[in-house]
Amino acid sequence: MTVMSAEQIEHFLDEVFPQRMGKIESVGDMTATLRLKIGNEHLRPGPRVSGPTMMGFADVAMYVAILAQIGPEPMAVTSDLNCHFLRAASGDHDIIAHAKLIKLGRRLAVGEVQLFSASDETRPVVHVTASYALPQKPDDVSA
Repeated sequence: MTVMSAEQIEHFLDEVFPQRMGKIESVGDMTATLRLKIGNEHLRPGPRVSGPTMMGFADVAMYVAILAQIGPEPMAVTSDLNCHFLRAASGDHDIIAHAKLIKLGRRLAVGEVQLFSASDETRPVVHVTASYALPQKPDDVSA
């Protein structure tokens, strides 16, 4: 069950993380979908979407999926991110991120993100696994 809507998360991120990439399309139970409109700042020669752009975008998608479940928490931070580049992403199309949480505990969230070119949402261009450290809540004395 989500505790924040896509719109609420966008407003929260405008305050605490305005430099983020992408626009939230939807959030659901342990999921989030985002879209990144590709501009020249995202490209490497080819023109292809750069690796750092895709890694950063996947990280934001994971953060959004977590926020949808736990609420506005600026100090949920990436503790691990593993990225597999599967194929080149053309700079002519938006990138779509589908994030899915696998585990959401009191102190740790683990998930995966698949990135797709908007021209072909059947074959991922990137697969990311990531974990986030979640801050201890004041009432959580057992952690």
